[in-house]
Amino acid sequence: MLTPRADSGAAHERVYRSLRSRIMHGELAPGQPLTLRGLGREFGVSMTPAREAVRRLVAEGALTLSSSGRVTTSEPGAERVEELAAIRALLEPELGARALPRAHPALIDRMQTITGQNAEAIDRRDAVAYMRTNLEFHRTLYLRAQAPAMLAMAETVWLQLGPTMRMLHARAVRAGPPPHHRTILAALRAGDEPALRLALRADVTQGLRHLLAG
Repeated sequence: MLTPRADSGAAHERVYRSLRSRIMHGELAPGQPLTLRGLGREFGVSMTPAREAVRRLVAEGALTLSSSGRVTTSEPGAERVEELAAIRALLEPELGARALPRAHPALIDRMQTITGQNAEAIDRRDAVAYMRTNLEFHRTLYLRAQAPAMLAMAETVWLQLGPTMRMLHARAVRAGPPPHHRTILAALRAGDEPALRLALRADVTQGLRHLLAG
Protein backbone atom coordinates (compact mmCIF):
# COMPACT_ATOMS: atom_id res chain seq x y z
CA MET A 1 0.00 0.00 0.00
CA LEU A 2 1.33 3.42 -0.98
CA THR A 3 2.00 5.97 1.73
CA PRO A 4 0.53 9.47 1.19
CA ARG A 5 4.02 10.74 0.29
CA ALA A 6 4.61 7.95 -2.25
CA ASP A 7 1.12 8.42 -3.69
CA SER A 8 1.75 12.16 -4.08
CA GLY A 9 5.09 11.42 -5.75
CA ALA A 10 3.47 9.05 -8.23
CA ALA A 11 0.81 11.66 -9.05
CA HIS A 12 3.43 14.35 -9.50
CA GLU A 13 5.43 12.14 -11.87
CA ARG A 14 2.32 11.35 -13.93
CA VAL A 15 1.42 15.03 -14.31
CA TYR A 16 5.03 15.95 -15.08
CA ARG A 17 5.52 13.27 -17.74
CA SER A 18 2.22 13.96 -19.47
CA LEU A 19 2.63 17.73 -19.47
CA ARG A 20 6.27 17.47 -20.57
CA SER A 21 5.28 15.30 -23.54
CA ARG A 22 2.50 17.68 -24.55
CA ILE A 23 4.83 20.69 -24.44
CA MET A 24 7.64 18.94 -26.30
CA HIS A 25 5.32 17.77 -29.07
CA GLY A 26 3.70 21.14 -29.61
CA GLU A 27 0.27 20.36 -28.20
CA LEU A 28 0.35 23.67 -26.32
CA ALA A 29 0.77 27.05 -28.00
CA PRO A 30 3.54 29.52 -27.10
CA GLY A 31 2.59 31.65 -24.11
CA GLN A 32 -0.41 29.47 -23.27
CA PRO A 33 -1.48 30.04 -19.64
CA LEU A 34 -1.82 27.15 -17.20
CA THR A 35 -3.23 27.08 -13.69
CA LEU A 36 -2.57 24.67 -10.86
CA ARG A 37 -6.29 24.34 -10.28
CA GLY A 38 -6.87 23.54 -13.95
CA LEU A 39 -4.08 20.96 -14.00
CA GLY A 40 -5.43 19.42 -10.81
CA ARG A 41 -8.88 19.03 -12.37
CA GLU A 42 -7.50 17.67 -15.64
CA PHE A 43 -5.31 15.03 -14.01
CA GLY A 44 -7.47 14.36 -10.97
CA VAL A 45 -4.79 15.34 -8.47
CA SER A 46 -4.41 17.82 -5.64
CA MET A 47 -2.58 21.11 -5.94
CA THR A 48 0.66 19.71 -4.51
CA PRO A 49 1.49 17.25 -7.35
CA ALA A 50 0.46 19.86 -9.92
CA ARG A 51 2.71 22.45 -8.27
CA GLU A 52 5.70 20.07 -8.17
CA ALA A 53 5.26 19.14 -11.84
CA VAL A 54 5.10 22.81 -12.82
CA ARG A 55 8.15 23.60 -10.70
CA ARG A 56 10.21 20.97 -12.55
CA LEU A 57 9.08 22.21 -15.94
CA VAL A 58 9.90 25.80 -15.00
CA ALA A 59 13.40 24.64 -14.02
CA GLU A 60 13.76 22.95 -17.44
CA GLY A 61 12.73 26.10 -19.27
CA ALA A 62 9.51 24.59 -20.63
CA LEU A 63 7.27 26.85 -18.54
CA THR A 64 7.64 30.42 -17.34
CA LEU A 65 6.63 31.59 -13.88
CA SER A 66 6.06 35.35 -13.55
CA SER A 67 6.61 37.36 -10.39
CA SER A 68 2.83 37.42 -9.95
CA GLY A 69 2.68 33.62 -10.04
CA ARG A 70 1.26 33.33 -13.58
CA VAL A 71 2.39 30.16 -15.37
CA THR A 72 2.66 30.00 -19.18
CA THR A 73 4.40 27.88 -21.77
CA SER A 74 7.68 29.30 -23.02
CA GLU A 75 7.62 31.94 -25.73
CA PRO A 76 11.26 32.53 -26.68
CA GLY A 77 12.23 35.56 -28.69
CA ALA A 78 14.24 35.47 -31.90
CA GLU A 79 17.62 35.57 -30.13
CA ARG A 80 16.68 32.69 -27.85
CA VAL A 81 15.37 30.60 -30.75
CA GLU A 82 18.62 31.26 -32.63
CA GLU A 83 20.62 30.16 -29.59
CA LEU A 84 18.61 26.95 -29.19
CA ALA A 85 18.97 26.23 -32.91
CA ALA A 86 22.76 26.62 -32.56
CA ILE A 87 22.75 24.14 -29.67
CA ARG A 88 20.83 21.64 -31.78
CA ALA A 89 23.31 22.15 -34.63
CA LEU A 90 26.19 21.29 -32.27
CA LEU A 91 24.63 18.44 -30.31
CA GLU A 92 22.64 16.46 -32.82
CA PRO A 93 25.29 15.86 -35.49
CA GLU A 94 27.56 14.60 -32.68
CA LEU A 95 24.84 12.27 -31.40
CA GLY A 96 24.28 11.00 -34.93
CA ALA A 97 28.00 10.41 -35.48
CA ARG A 98 28.24 8.45 -32.22
CA ALA A 99 25.20 6.38 -33.24
CA LEU A 100 26.50 5.61 -36.73
CA PRO A 101 28.64 2.55 -35.82
CA ARG A 102 25.55 0.98 -34.19
CA ALA A 103 23.10 1.94 -36.96
CA HIS A 104 22.18 -1.60 -38.03
CA PRO A 105 19.74 -2.23 -40.91
CA ALA A 106 16.79 -2.85 -38.58
CA LEU A 107 17.30 0.59 -37.03
CA ILE A 108 17.42 2.25 -40.44
CA ASP A 109 14.27 0.37 -41.47
CA ARG A 110 12.56 1.61 -38.30
CA MET A 111 13.53 5.18 -39.14
CA GLN A 112 12.21 4.69 -42.66
CA THR A 113 8.88 3.55 -41.19
CA ILE A 114 8.75 6.64 -38.98
CA THR A 115 9.39 8.79 -42.07
CA GLY A 116 6.34 7.16 -43.63
CA GLN A 117 4.27 7.98 -40.55
CA ASN A 118 5.57 11.53 -40.77
CA ALA A 119 4.34 11.75 -44.36
CA GLU A 120 0.93 10.41 -43.29
CA ALA A 121 0.71 13.17 -40.67
CA ILE A 122 1.34 15.69 -43.44
CA ASP A 123 -1.44 14.16 -45.54
CA ARG A 124 -3.80 14.55 -42.57
CA ARG A 125 -2.57 18.12 -41.93
CA ASP A 126 -1.83 17.01 -38.36
CA ALA A 127 0.93 19.30 -37.07
CA VAL A 128 1.17 17.61 -33.66
CA ALA A 129 1.58 14.11 -35.17
CA TYR A 130 4.08 15.57 -37.63
CA MET A 131 6.12 17.00 -34.78
CA ARG A 132 5.86 13.83 -32.71
CA THR A 133 7.08 11.59 -35.53
CA ASN A 134 9.80 14.07 -36.49
CA LEU A 135 11.26 13.97 -32.97
CA GLU A 136 10.81 10.19 -32.84
CA PHE A 137 12.89 9.90 -36.02
CA HIS A 138 15.75 11.75 -34.35
CA ARG A 139 15.42 10.10 -30.94
CA THR A 140 15.42 6.61 -32.49
CA LEU A 141 18.84 7.33 -33.98
CA TYR A 142 20.29 9.18 -30.99
CA LEU A 143 19.43 6.40 -28.54
CA ARG A 144 22.03 4.31 -30.38
CA ALA A 145 24.71 6.88 -29.51
CA GLN A 146 24.80 5.57 -25.93
CA ALA A 147 25.35 9.13 -24.72
CA PRO A 148 22.54 9.67 -22.19
CA ALA A 149 23.78 13.02 -20.86
CA MET A 150 24.04 14.43 -24.37
CA LEU A 151 20.61 13.09 -25.32
CA ALA A 152 19.10 14.60 -22.17
CA MET A 153 20.52 17.98 -23.20
CA ALA A 154 19.02 17.62 -26.68
CA GLU A 155 15.62 16.73 -25.22
CA THR A 156 15.72 19.79 -22.98
CA VAL A 157 16.25 21.94 -26.06
CA TRP A 158 13.34 20.19 -27.81
CA LEU A 159 11.22 20.86 -24.74
CA GLN A 160 12.05 24.57 -24.68
CA LEU A 161 11.32 24.86 -28.40
CA GLY A 162 8.16 22.71 -28.38
CA PRO A 163 5.44 25.38 -28.50
CA THR A 164 7.43 27.51 -30.94
CA MET A 165 8.12 24.52 -33.20
CA ARG A 166 4.40 23.88 -33.36
CA MET A 167 4.02 27.06 -35.43
CA LEU A 168 6.82 25.96 -37.73
CA HIS A 169 5.40 22.47 -38.22
CA ALA A 170 1.93 23.86 -38.88
CA ARG A 171 3.52 25.47 -41.93
CA ALA A 172 5.55 22.38 -42.75
CA VAL A 173 2.52 20.12 -43.10
CA ARG A 174 1.63 22.22 -46.11
CA ALA A 175 5.13 21.95 -47.60
CA GLY A 176 5.71 18.16 -47.69
CA PRO A 177 8.00 15.73 -45.82
CA PRO A 178 11.36 16.97 -44.48
CA PRO A 179 13.78 16.60 -47.41
CA HIS A 180 16.77 15.99 -45.14
CA HIS A 181 15.34 12.78 -43.66
CA ARG A 182 16.05 11.02 -46.95
CA THR A 183 19.62 12.34 -46.89
CA ILE A 184 20.08 11.20 -43.29
CA LEU A 185 18.88 7.69 -44.15
CA ALA A 186 21.14 7.55 -47.21
CA ALA A 187 24.17 8.60 -45.13
CA LEU A 188 23.36 5.94 -42.52
CA ARG A 189 23.11 3.24 -45.17
CA ALA A 190 26.43 4.34 -46.68
CA GLY A 191 28.15 4.65 -43.29
CA ASP A 192 29.17 8.17 -44.31
CA GLU A 193 29.81 10.20 -41.14
CA PRO A 194 30.57 13.59 -42.80
CA ALA A 195 27.40 13.33 -44.90
CA LEU A 196 25.39 12.33 -41.84
CA ARG A 197 26.66 15.27 -39.81
CA LEU A 198 25.88 17.66 -42.65
CA ALA A 199 22.37 16.26 -43.19
CA LEU A 200 21.51 16.39 -39.49
CA ARG A 201 22.78 19.94 -39.14
CA ALA A 202 20.75 21.04 -42.15
CA ASP A 203 17.64 19.25 -40.89
CA VAL A 204 17.64 20.75 -37.40
CA THR A 205 18.50 24.31 -38.43
CA GLN A 206 16.79 24.94 -41.75
CA GLY A 207 13.25 25.06 -40.38
CA LEU A 208 14.23 27.30 -37.48
CA ARG A 209 15.93 29.70 -39.88
CA HIS A 210 12.68 29.91 -41.83
CA LEU A 211 10.82 30.58 -38.59
CA LEU A 212 13.19 33.42 -37.69
CA ALA A 213 12.98 34.86 -41.18
CA GLY A 214 9.18 34.72 -41.08
